[in-house]
Amino acid sequence: MLWNAELYDNKHAFVFQYGESVLELLAVKPGERILDLGCGTGHLTEKIQEQGAEVVGLDASPEMIAQAKENYPELDFNVGNGAYFSFDQPFDAVFTNATLHWIKDADGVIRSVYHVLKPGGRFVGEFGGKGNNQLMMAAAETVLKKHGYLKGDFVLPWYYPSTAEYATKLEAGGFRVTFVTHFDRPTPLQDGRDGIAKWFNMFGESIFKAAPKTELPQILDEITDLLQPTNEVDGQWFADYKRLRFVAVKE
Repeated sequence: MLWNAELYDNKHAFVFQYGESVLELLAVKPGERILDLGCGTGHLTEKIQEQGAEVVGLDASPEMIAQAKENYPELDFNVGNGAYFSFDQPFDAVFTNATLHWIKDADGVIRSVYHVLKPGGRFVGEFGGKGNNQLMMAAAETVLKKHGYLKGDFVLPWYYPSTAEYATKLEAGGFRVTFVTHFDRPTPLQDGRDGIAKWFNMFGESIFKAAPKTELPQILDEITDLLQPTNEVDGQWFADYKRLRFVAVKE
């Protein structure tokens, strides 16, 4: 997927703004070496450094890393695969926000994180959990079927596990899970009614690969109509997010 880093920063800043509360769980200690896995355009990476850590950012998107380097030229950013990476020097902690749902090889992520952590090091993060965007995906499925662009099952391009599923994977990967929670987080979208279409254009482009681009505005408009009763309150539109937040320690 090609990321529009400017659109991400300007219209979807909620991704890293909500991530600031996850940083509290990370509880950075000055002098720690920390990896920001899926660092995006670097805003949370910079927050980690502000707390006194030596921080490295890693993201699979060259576009995001280019923007991160422009935003924070003094920080260390790298392009890399979140399911398969290594570093010469180990880390005290690996932090991740709004990234792991993009990587279907969850076992590969956990294995790579385990190998780069010091013994007793922590893995702290948040990402989409079971049922994330359920209303938005149901609307997309309904409209795509109506137009004949969905022949089989609707397959999510993301990985949204339950707490039990993900905790089991962490434990199998050698971690002790010290905290895990799954919660609703309706997330306000910018630009009123257009916010739904902009969300799909930013994050869900692959869902519409069977539809001609000329028909996409109509399809997105119909999806938005279906979502109005559930995802709009007094003129404010929301993405129906459900998040999974966790802390795990390398044993």
